[in-house]
Amino acid sequence: MTSLPETTRALVVKQSPPERNPLYHDAAIEERAIPTPLKEGQVVVKMGAVAFNRKDLWIRLGQYPGITFGATFGSDGAGKVVASADPNDPLLHERVFLTPMRGWESSPDAPEKILTHSHRSDFGVVGGGTKPPLGTFAEYVVVERDQVLQTPEHLDDVHMAAWPVGGLTAWRAAVVHAQVTEGQNVLITGIGGGVALTALQICVAKGANVYVTSGSEDKIQRAIALGARGGVIYKSKDWPTQLAKLIGQHSTICNGAPVQLDSVIDSGGGDIMVQVNRILKPGGRVVVYGMTANPKISFTMREVLKHHRLIGSTMGSLEDLKDATAFIAERQIVPVVSHVLHGLGAAEDGFSLLRRGEQFGKIVIRLEDESVQGKANL
Repeated sequence: MTSLPETTRALVVKQSPPERNPLYHDAAIEERAIPTPLKEGQVVVKMGAVAFNRKDLWIRLGQYPGITFGATFGSDGAGKVVASADPNDPLLHERVFLTPMRGWESSPDAPEKILTHSHRSDFGVVGGGTKPPLGTFAEYVVVERDQVLQTPEHLDDVHMAAWPVGGLTAWRAAVVHAQVTEGQNVLITGIGGGVALTALQICVAKGANVYVTSGSEDKIQRAIALGARGGVIYKSKDWPTQLAKLIGQHSTICNGAPVQLDSVIDSGGGDIMVQVNRILKPGGRVVVYGMTANPKISFTMREVLKHHRLIGSTMGSLEDLKDATAFIAERQIVPVVSHVLHGLGAAEDGFSLLRRGEQFGKIVIRLEDESVQGKANL
């Protein structure tokens, strides 16, 4: 077995002083023991890179359930297996990424283990809590070997770290629920975040005609560079009308009927169903994976009469993650990275970037020198 250090540095959640207003919990680097000997089925991953999610910011704002003070931040991360309870483990020295959740194996509908008497689920997202008791923001992470997946050869650790949470969420929204296929017209709202951008890349790879909304013309142009057909500014009250004209301009279908959207992948909630009613085909799907605009969604008789379907979507299962990772390996998709920071000591800069919301893609912290990682085909 590879010789390991006795401790690892980790970024942990520390409770905010009671006098701090507004509430904002601290993020502090601490030395943590690396448990030895390893339990059967465990491996040690030397982390090459880790990535931020909105969840990490919500934890500091006290807006996420199950926060555990002293727990390690982070749901996304990639690196190399440097030790295993099995000295002959074929995963030794392989590049891997950590699965970001527990408790959802393969069910197409929802996590399998539902405690019906309390309406609670055994499903949990890695980082900042006790279920599961694990976080990626550390130099070394001890993890179950069946909870790591091998990194596709075309990706380095920085771009691999940008994949798990956003990639899984995007895959389930776009492929499992929206059922995007070649030639369809798809709208992705709020382009710029990791999920929306990955959904764009997946839909483009599927051969769909993708349109986007954003509050920024610059972000729309950057989405077009990634394969979007066009986009509109959602701050305009008539953006659905603008989008309908844009779709019509790009369409080669001329049967007298207006060309409409097949599906919408949305992160805002609120009035999205009412807004897209006229431009979504009868029976069209609106898949909502977030509600940044409003935690309530309006659904009127107009949508009922057009057989529109509103579908809620969250991260997804381990089987979904495997399918999605195989897809990006086959299509050589590289997740979009907005900022690369260096070392856990730069974490506060990452939180500041999240709070400003100006990123285009994922914010990643590199923990390993690029020379020991694979190479992304950018």
